[in-house]
Amino acid sequence: MRRLASAQKGRAKGAPAYSVYVNRPVGRVFAAAAHTIGLSPNGVTAVSAAFTFSGILVLALVDPSWWTGIVVWLLLAIGYALDSADGQVARLRGGGSLAGEWLDHFIDAIKIVSLPIATAIGLYRFSDLPMPYVLVPLAFAIVATATFFGMILNDLLKSSKGIASSAETGGGGALRSIILLPVDYGIVCLVYVLWGWATVFALAYAFFFAAAAAFCLLAAVRWFRAMRSLGTGGANA
Repeated sequence: MRRLASAQKGRAKGAPAYSVYVNRPVGRVFAAAAHTIGLSPNGVTAVSAAFTFSGILVLALVDPSWWTGIVVWLLLAIGYALDSADGQVARLRGGGSLAGEWLDHFIDAIKIVSLPIATAIGLYRFSDLPMPYVLVPLAFAIVATATFFGMILNDLLKSSKGIASSAETGGGGALRSIILLPVDYGIVCLVYVLWGWATVFALAYAFFFAAAAAFCLLAAVRWFRAMRSLGTGGANA
C-alpha cells in the first residue's frame, strides 16, 4: 500500500469526485491484494471484466427486484474498482505494456456500450414503461460511446504532437470534480440500486442521460477547438 501511494498516475483535470476519491483508493486496496497473490495486470483486467459483465447480464436476464438492483450495483462497482487496480498493479511492477493498455481500453469500450443496451433490454422485458423510457438507454449508449472515443482520440492526437494528456498534466479543482459527479461512471452505477422500482429508476436514469448528453456536447465543442489550435498534420488538414 505504501508503494502504491507513490505509484499513482496524474489526476485528469477536473476528474469526477467518485473516481478520484472513492474508486481509486478502493482500487488501490484491490491492487495491493492482487500483487500480493501474484495476479498480473491483465489478470486483474479479466477479473474486472467478469464482475462488470456479470452485472450487465443480470440487468438483461433477471427479473428486477430490490435485491437485484443492489447486486447489479455491487458487481459494477467492484468491476470499476478493479478497472482502476489493473493500472496500479502495472505501475507497481515498474510500468505496463501497450498490450495491457489496449486490453484495458478494449474492455472499457465494450462495457460502456453494453451497460445501457442491457438496461434497455431489461426495461423492455420486465417493465410496462412507455417506449420512450426504453429508448433513453439506447441514446445513452450513443452518448457514452462518443464521449469515450472523443477522450481516447483527444489523447492520441495530442501525443502525436508531443502534448501531454490531461491525465499526465493532472490538476483540477475539487469544485469541478463535484460538479462532474452526474457524469461519473461510478455514480451512474449507483443509480441501479433503484432497478427494482422501474418508474423511479427510469426518471433518475433520464437525469443522468441528460447530464451525459450535455457534457458530451460541451466537451465536443471544446475538444474540436483544441484540435484546431494544434494546426495541421491530420488526414483531413
